[in-house]
Amino acid sequence: MTDYQGPLSRFTIIDLTRVRSGPTSVRHLADWGANVIKVEAPAAVDKAKGMGGSRTGPDYQNIHRNKRGLTLNLKEDDGRAVLLKLVEKADVVVENYRPDVKHRLGIDYDKLKAVNPKIILASISGFGQDGPYANRPGFDQIAQGMGGLMSITGLPGQGPVRVGIPVADLSSGNYTTIAILIALLEREVSGEGQWVHTSLLESMIAMLDFQAARWLVAEEVPPQAGNDHPTSIPTGVFKTKDGHINIAASGDVMWERLCEIFEDAGMRDNPDFADGAVRSENRVAVNAAIEAHTVTRTSAEWIEVLGGAGVPCGPIYSIDQMFADPQVEHVGIRHPVRHAELGDMDLVGQAINLSRYQPRTGMPTPNRGEHTDEVLAEFGFGADEIADLRNRGIV
Repeated sequence: MTDYQGPLSRFTIIDLTRVRSGPTSVRHLADWGANVIKVEAPAAVDKAKGMGGSRTGPDYQNIHRNKRGLTLNLKEDDGRAVLLKLVEKADVVVENYRPDVKHRLGIDYDKLKAVNPKIILASISGFGQDGPYANRPGFDQIAQGMGGLMSITGLPGQGPVRVGIPVADLSSGNYTTIAILIALLEREVSGEGQWVHTSLLESMIAMLDFQAARWLVAEEVPPQAGNDHPTSIPTGVFKTKDGHINIAASGDVMWERLCEIFEDAGMRDNPDFADGAVRSENRVAVNAAIEAHTVTRTSAEWIEVLGGAGVPCGPIYSIDQMFADPQVEHVGIRHPVRHAELGDMDLVGQAINLSRYQPRTGMPTPNRGEHTDEVLAEFGFGADEIADLRNRGIV
């Protein structure tokens, strides 16, 4: 365990999570200093690698950093007894099993609360902790479809399209972190823990934001809009002499400024482009008029001209180009670690900046059970007890 003392260093987190949604949540806590104990089954009990590829691959290394690894067989009574002993001194337990699993294992909130009334249990499921779909297995793309996102993603008429990142997993993980921090703050007042939970489905719906509100408030069913913003036109992708750029020039002020830059009085005075409402109705013609100008110069030239005039615009990068951008390099969104096998490498950094703290770095994803003896000793287990647990396949 490193000597990093971050803003969350006083909290101990028991991490029972797998795949992505739960690990995403715990990673936030770990990056800011929480003492995270990642619990996995011994290799003899569970040989599965799980999703995300190899343990030494980019995905697994990125999502489980800053944790210590403990193996524990929760299918055995003695394994669950060890977990409950850890819970006695812990602050938070995070899990993303199907809702029935924690009850079957005897580690549901009531059982945890009985040994530590201050414990916070954070749960992530596919569809909610109860209800008709509660025990269905959850998966990111399923939530994207059921949550409405795939119906508004992609080109008009294209049919449903998944987003290029596991946005339901990531958003449910982020919401869970928020819930944990809220519960920790509330505990400072009440002195009691509580159960907090969300699901991939709920998180996906919440992330729809204004698109979902369009239906709830005005009974509008948002269609696919492709690269155009659904309501603010012109905002979209435009061809240039050597590629494409994004331009966001909605609102009358930006529209007039764009027309001035193009020196196109006809575009400015066209009654079909007179205000935001008619520009939205005539978005195809608006985009065509803009693109007639953008194809005459390179992306870099337009970004310099438009950006210099205060019109929001930007390049459309591949991932390698993005990391090479000077502003991206300046903000330093890289997370350096030193891995025993892989050596020095960068992972994806935190998007959060604090004036008095930096995230904990340098601590790689642990090997399975790498810190079992160390962690158990900290929780009061003697060397003989640990050896006995290991001999019996409990750890």
